[in-house]
Amino acid sequence: MENEAGDMTREGHRVRESRAAQVLYAVRSTFTDAAVRAEFLAWLEGGHLADVVRAGAIDAEVVELPLGPEAPVGALADVETRYHFASAAAFAAYEQGPAVPLRAEGKAKFPPERGIVMSRSVAVSRARFAY
Repeated sequence: MENEAGDMTREGHRVRESRAAQVLYAVRSTFTDAAVRAEFLAWLEGGHLADVVRAGAIDAEVVELPLGPEAPVGALADVETRYHFASAAAFAAYEQGPAVPLRAEGKAKFPPERGIVMSRSVAVSRARFAY
């Protein structure tokens, strides 16, 4: 339902709606070593996420993907970092500029030889709703 200002509300909360074609950039990381995983998380939270926001992302988050019941004993939960960019042009500017040294830093600190595999995905957001 809408209030007098035209904002959507739900259970007394203002709901923000965006239908802009934002870009969601995600990096999923899989680990074989718990110490490397902990070091990686500390690096992300200690500055890398903020660096990507300063370089053009609207926001950044890190999530841990829960293990399913079929996961082997000792398996480590994957980590996914997610970044929203205002547009395809903003993401392209990030990739062509600031992403180059940021990715180089990540590759230097966490090469595949340390037991980390990263996969990247890019998607266009059709709609977002938030309180």
